[in-house]
Amino acid sequence: MRIAYKIWLDNDGKAFGEGPYRLLKGVERTGSLRQAAMEQGMSYRKAWCTLRDIEEKLGFHILEKKVGGPSGGGSVLTSSGKSLMIRYEQFRAEANEVLEQVYRKHFPA
Repeated sequence: MRIAYKIWLDNDGKAFGEGPYRLLKGVERTGSLRQAAMEQGMSYRKAWCTLRDIEEKLGFHILEKKVGGPSGGGSVLTSSGKSLMIRYEQFRAEANEVLEQVYRKHFPA
């Protein structure tokens, strides 16, 4: 048996969690929201709407879109977006440690 849980940030509705985190990690890796969305099995429109909703709930931009040109367009995380990702990663890691300790306390091996 193991512990399973979901963690997300809420601001009058789900604002940020594992799905958007994975999407943004994909953008960070590929430089493309379209490519990151495809990797997540999500349409570009759904990804774009999801990130727009997150930005609205959080009150800051997390993604900067670059309009296409000779080398094509792309997307990069804003400094606020990068900060959000780092803080979410740290929060998730700490929460995991604490929850594992509590789990072992109540369900020892």
